[in-house]
Amino acid sequence: MEYSFSRRISALQPSAIREILKVTADPSVISLAAGNPSPETFPAEDMAAIAADIFARRAAPALQYGISEGYAPLRESTAARLRERFGAGGPRDDLIIVSGAQQGIEMAAKCFADAGDAVLCEEPSFIGALNALRSYGVTLKGVPCGPDGMDMDALEAALDSTPRVKLIYTIPTFQNPSGVTMPAENRRRLLALAEKHNVMVLEDDPYCELRYDGPPVPPIKSMDTEGRVIYCGSYSKVIAPGIRLGFVCAPAAVISKLTVAKQVADVHSNLFFQMLVHEYITTRDLDGHIERCRGLYRAKRDRMADALRACKALKFRVPDGGLFLWCELPDGLDGLEFCRRMARKGVAAVPGASFLADESRSLSAIRLNFSLPSLEQIGAGCARLIETLDESVTA
Repeated sequence: MEYSFSRRISALQPSAIREILKVTADPSVISLAAGNPSPETFPAEDMAAIAADIFARRAAPALQYGISEGYAPLRESTAARLRERFGAGGPRDDLIIVSGAQQGIEMAAKCFADAGDAVLCEEPSFIGALNALRSYGVTLKGVPCGPDGMDMDALEAALDSTPRVKLIYTIPTFQNPSGVTMPAENRRRLLALAEKHNVMVLEDDPYCELRYDGPPVPPIKSMDTEGRVIYCGSYSKVIAPGIRLGFVCAPAAVISKLTVAKQVADVHSNLFFQMLVHEYITTRDLDGHIERCRGLYRAKRDRMADALRACKALKFRVPDGGLFLWCELPDGLDGLEFCRRMARKGVAAVPGASFLADESRSLSAIRLNFSLPSLEQIGAGCARLIETLDESVTA
């Protein structure tokens, strides 16, 4: 039969990254496309021991329904870590556990944006968040993203000229896909502009603990005195993505509405894994584990950067942290077509246009991931990338 889908879902396109991951199921393909943490970092042995203890002593509560806000001990330990390490979360704030930070983004859109409202975002930006926002019929307006993240002058101009702006969506630390970090003074200015225009700030911060160089920059949430920032964090990048656990820290009144939004979505996040993660972060050495992750990813980042420096036609900045390198191709070379050519050589990357607010545009850029492939795969993949670029430029 012929199906009549809702306008909301009919307008959405499949995630380019998810589609590319289908290609990488072929073991001969070197994937520089995913945003996956390395399986080498998964604390499987510790998690297995904790899981066995939970099933031996607390199986019933682990397998029963829980409250929508999340497992209370995990909420408390997560909130404490946010306060102690990042200065985020004040006396008026509350916290909810969500099924990955992207669910927090989707719920924020559901609670704050009506069809026809505008959301300002970095350009380029995380495709998963862009699609979550699009699903509510919002108008996405991209703000240029440079070496210091979102351009504050352009943001101010967009706020002055765009009607019905409800949210500013930003990934200020090791931005996906560009890898750049917004300086503290720009974060303060962003917050001041949001206050001036009475707009909420949706801060997406999944990579903050994966810093390899330089001093940390406080999250925007730590500067929030008005209750204007909705902070989304994740355990995917520092523990394991398959557990699907993230969190949102926001004013209690906002968390109350997010809780209702979650109740109509999935009731609550996986309770067994909530219990497991709480035990892991309170009884094991999470900081030591993260430091080991940093060491592994720093070496992989440096291997990729060293390999790509051999190609003068490729422009990129080495990020201080995160999981990605953003590469600018020679002018006139379409990123999507270039990724297709790379795929024919057995290497997967993500075209830069996938991260634009305006999906109809092309872009001479690609995003590369260094966390998942091995050092050997990074070397071989970058060599094939350079070979493809040489052929494309001389064609």
